[in-house]
Amino acid sequence: MRDAAALPEMTPQRRGARVAIGQLIDRSFRYWSLLPAALLFAALTLYPLLNLLRMSVSTIAFANGAEVWTFTPLRNFEALTTDDVLRPAVVNTIVFVVVSVVIEMVLGVALAIAVAGLSRAKRWVRTVAILPILVPPVAIGSMWKLMYNYDFGIFNQALVALGAMPVNWLGSTSVALASVIAVDVWHWVPFVFLILFAAVEGIPPDLLEAAHVDGATRAQMLRFIVLPLLRPAIVVAFLFRAILAFKVFDEVFLLTAGGPGTSTELVNLHLYKVFFEQNRLGYGALLSLAVIAAIVAFLLVSSRVALAVRRNGHSG
Repeated sequence: MRDAAALPEMTPQRRGARVAIGQLIDRSFRYWSLLPAALLFAALTLYPLLNLLRMSVSTIAFANGAEVWTFTPLRNFEALTTDDVLRPAVVNTIVFVVVSVVIEMVLGVALAIAVAGLSRAKRWVRTVAILPILVPPVAIGSMWKLMYNYDFGIFNQALVALGAMPVNWLGSTSVALASVIAVDVWHWVPFVFLILFAAVEGIPPDLLEAAHVDGATRAQMLRFIVLPLLRPAIVVAFLFRAILAFKVFDEVFLLTAGGPGTSTELVNLHLYKVFFEQNRLGYGALLSLAVIAAIVAFLLVSSRVALAVRRNGHSG
């Protein structure tokens, strides 16, 4: 064994270089540690997206058990501009998203404030209120379809018992979309309630007590204290619900399958029919990209609006 005294002494320059290398490794480790997840994300996201782009400019047919790809970009764009079902599907989707999300936000805020104000049984009421969100969409669609039945559904049975005429809830072009929206509201109000209830519970009681001592009424406390403090949570709940509303499929498919006519046809349902019923894979891919672009545009606009709302809230 060599004597320790015989080892060359480390110069300050070498010591500084080793320290710098160690610091560089420490700073870059957080990026390198994310590399496996980033590669997996790219493999599961970029490849399908690139394949979707390739499909959107092609016509795909099946012959002898194999796919036959033909490069026809203008044909799919022409189908997009001449699709007679797409326009009512877009209009129905916008109506569905706007009406259902607005109603859910209003009911969610009211329910969260009402339950937070309870002195007893708050936990039980909260548990019962969130039960609809635990039910699978397939079960919800089947259950409400039975309740909406014209002959033996509970709603028409109640109307007949009251002396009124039964309503064709899912078979009338003027009522079907409203019926579907009612199911979505019943399903997702608990989701909004859960987010906003946590926000209401996080409001410092000292603020409300001080406002009460100063003579503020309940309406004034709600307008000037509770709602401004709930604004960030309301924005988050709105964004989540709007995204999920754009993606709705199960309940509408089970309740009406887009009918009668195109009165409840939504973009996702139309996309399903193009892919799996009409076997127009190229046009379906182009339609998928258009839906993705619309959702991304909505997210960009919504995020800017949310930032503006939060800035105004802080400045106020």
